[in-house]
Amino acid sequence: MTAPPATGSQPLVESISLIDDTPLALEVAEDTRRRIALAGRRFPRPKETRVLTVSNQKGGVGKTTTTVNLAAALAQAGLRVLVLDNDPQGNASTALGIDHHAEVPSIYDVLVEGLPLKDVVQKCPDVENLWCAPATIDLAGAEIELVSLVARESRLQRAVATYLEEQEAGPGRLDYILIDCPPSLGLLTVNAFVAAQEVLIPIQCEYYALEGLSQLLKNVDLIKGHLNPRLHVSTILLTMYDGRTRLSSQVADEVRAHFTTEVLKTTVPRSVRISEAPSHGQTVMTYDPASSGALSYLEAARELAEQVLDDNEREQRQAHANRT
Repeated sequence: MTAPPATGSQPLVESISLIDDTPLALEVAEDTRRRIALAGRRFPRPKETRVLTVSNQKGGVGKTTTTVNLAAALAQAGLRVLVLDNDPQGNASTALGIDHHAEVPSIYDVLVEGLPLKDVVQKCPDVENLWCAPATIDLAGAEIELVSLVARESRLQRAVATYLEEQEAGPGRLDYILIDCPPSLGLLTVNAFVAAQEVLIPIQCEYYALEGLSQLLKNVDLIKGHLNPRLHVSTILLTMYDGRTRLSSQVADEVRAHFTTEVLKTTVPRSVRISEAPSHGQTVMTYDPASSGALSYLEAARELAEQVLDDNEREQRQAHANRT
């Protein structure tokens, strides 16, 4: 069967879907529609730098993957973004192509030695407007070393505040700082909570991912009550979503029922491309920008960025996107 000629973006999507109505063809058509809608789109800048901690005490839910891909997506849309790799595994540094062997100045030196944050920040080689403060293996011992230090819970917060003051005096301020945390609630994570204003929680669409969430929320409330009054859970992202299973849908529905305003509409699917990208020292945004995983993170980044808009501005941007 021959598809009709396409003259614009909408006819192009329609022509693809007319070729075949199999699930694969429909998926290709949907990805094409999303790619056209997001191509070249610029995201709104927040009035001040948004500092978000990406945290979940359960491992394997996509914290690091979410951190680096949201950061890359925001940067590709014209925003200035810094990733703080606060996890001793250093996986965020690897995914961003940042050197983080033992001799490299890192977040460890900021937390324990008091080194200024500007002295450890490196530019991401693959994405414009994206920087990273790496983690080295030294960070594994920081939990113990921080115990005896003065103001041990707020050392990262002071470093970030000083860095932002220096940025304000420079050519351009940062729009976002994303902090990647280890899968625990130790002093490294506490430092991240104290340094941030917002918490972004990735939740895997499986039953076990819901366990421990209440404890994480209690810890956020404790930090808010004693150390950081501005801290709040602003965003929840559903990851590893498999639309073929009833379990994923049930978990997603349950999370949305409990967190009606915080959960992003976008879900991130299970994706081989997302898993492959770090082995090439890249995010999926540069490794395979046309993949469904990259498009999902780009849509999630758009939702995150548009949280700063009021309802009228959001409606105007949506109307403009529909026209184009």
